[in-house]
Amino acid sequence: MRYLTAALAVTLLVGGAGVAAAQPVPPRTPGLGEIFNGFVVGSLQGATPGSPEEIFHGLLADDPFYAEPPLTGTERPGTLLKSKKVDVLFTGLKPANLDAYKLMYVTTGLDGVTPEISTGILMIPRDGQPVAQKKLISYQEANDSVGWSCHPSTQWTGGAPFDGSSWSALGPLALMFGKGYAVMISDVGNDADRAPHGVFAGKYAAHTQLDGARAALNFGEAGLDPATQMALFGIAGGGVGAAFSAELQPTYAPELNVKSTVLEGMVVDQRNFLRVADGSIGSGFGFATLLGLEPRYPEMRVNDKLNPLGRAVADFYRTQCQDAYFTMPFVPLHALFATGRSPADEPDFQRAFDDNLLGRSGAPTSKVLIASCAADDSFMSLVPAQDARNLADAYRAQGTDVTYQPTDCGMLTMLTDLYGWGTDLFGMQTIDWLTAQFD
Repeated sequence: MRYLTAALAVTLLVGGAGVAAAQPVPPRTPGLGEIFNGFVVGSLQGATPGSPEEIFHGLLADDPFYAEPPLTGTERPGTLLKSKKVDVLFTGLKPANLDAYKLMYVTTGLDGVTPEISTGILMIPRDGQPVAQKKLISYQEANDSVGWSCHPSTQWTGGAPFDGSSWSALGPLALMFGKGYAVMISDVGNDADRAPHGVFAGKYAAHTQLDGARAALNFGEAGLDPATQMALFGIAGGGVGAAFSAELQPTYAPELNVKSTVLEGMVVDQRNFLRVADGSIGSGFGFATLLGLEPRYPEMRVNDKLNPLGRAVADFYRTQCQDAYFTMPFVPLHALFATGRSPADEPDFQRAFDDNLLGRSGAPTSKVLIASCAADDSFMSLVPAQDARNLADAYRAQGTDVTYQPTDCGMLTMLTDLYGWGTDLFGMQTIDWLTAQFD
């Protein structure tokens, strides 16, 4: 979540782990030539600058596409409601050889039953391979934004240009497109919805991710094979949704041909995360976690527990993209609460924390790769290493085939091998493993 995005701007380390019973698979850091592969180089060479009008409208984030049609209540999850062919526009540049579509589709709420609407973006490289033969990656970014117009379908069409989650996705997407994969990214809700987004509610994020894949596979204009092999890929904030997607997919979306799941640097236990983030460089992201859970767990009543300063910060954060959450480094979170209590110990928050513990909602039937830093070896580390070890053990105990890839994310590595440190932190070392799981 917050941690990977923060790493892009403030070298925030994500904790990870090693599983005692596991035989670690050494990660392979891709070379620059693999990231700037033939497809990427061709796309950049053929890229065109967006016009001033295109750039301006992208920044406005006022696309009428996001207006929701009424639901009858009979629509099946994954039903495509509307689509729009778009140009990928990032930092004013439109890459060549890349088809993209904004999609609006039906998903379900936290209960897995109540119909709701989400949006997302489908991107397909034009590389000579028939689209019907392409595999699909359901990729969830390190996006932690509680506010609107901060999410992938806006990011990749000219909006939120400074959001770190899109920047951290550049390398993995380059490798995926280089292998010819189509990529679907959910917004985890309608990106134009002005209400605070429940991005940290893992089961809801999973429903939007799985239903986004369903919508993409059944979108006739794109031409993907609905039975194609696919993978779930989630990193940081997206890693929580991807983990729940892997746990819930066998029962929620059993028709999806999911071969593998990659989980990079995600929070396994929200309660533990808040204890570690509290008063650290990631305090703002810890506070935002509460605000991104509350829309799906209204009993939290966060504002009722805050002092005037805390309420002012909360009201601001609820409308913002995640870059705003860098504004509270090292602030002790109890200082924002009228009770002076740590939010990790707030009684009304415990159901949300318990409901978002990974490893309890079902056994993934896809193969799973958990990639994380091997140790809590930095004062900036926010995700306890032991939590990732616990998740790998929990999945294995339920019969899931788990590969664990610990990486060296320590400060010495950051100083002496910044390239390797950064590429591994953003999950680029996992793409070979993901590819190997396809038939």
